[in-house]
Amino acid sequence: MLTALAQPQKLPVELAPGKIVGLEGPAGLGLTRVGLSLLIAPSQVGTVVAIDARGGWLSPLAAWEVGVKPSRLVVVRCSNPRLWAKVCAAVLEGVAAVYAEVPTGVGENELRRLAALTRARKAGLALRPLRGQLPAGITHLRLKGRAVSWEGPERGHGSLTERQLSLEVSGKSLPWQELQATA
Repeated sequence: MLTALAQPQKLPVELAPGKIVGLEGPAGLGLTRVGLSLLIAPSQVGTVVAIDARGGWLSPLAAWEVGVKPSRLVVVRCSNPRLWAKVCAAVLEGVAAVYAEVPTGVGENELRRLAALTRARKAGLALRPLRGQLPAGITHLRLKGRAVSWEGPERGHGSLTERQLSLEVSGKSLPWQELQATA
């Protein structure tokens, strides 16, 4: 088991070309921020895309705050599960990396085709299912949110100073690990 403290933008995880990272866990843990932080390095060399499947919840400001280059970020909104895979496939054609929220209703076959396209196009892809988890064998690396704790306000008063996120990390060539990230 590995325990490390890191800012989300300094997680010891990267979005490598042709590889898929899965981000799973309940809402409110900070996984969107972790996913956006995976776009930092690719945004230094090319265009990156964030696909918002919740209809306007994903803010470009959140990506800029973690260090994604503003001039290289494109936000695409697509909540329709029947169109989502086609939108992702089209976006993967010419970008360095994509962070995509996966809406409920996207089938396993569509995800497997998207995984094959990701490998062929040598783009990095981070998938964040809004419900449930990704099918086995699609991801190269899986980050599963386990818990979050907040520090700062005492007795309901004051400012939040830190968020501690506990992640379970596993992958095809990686033994199970636990990672603590501070946001």
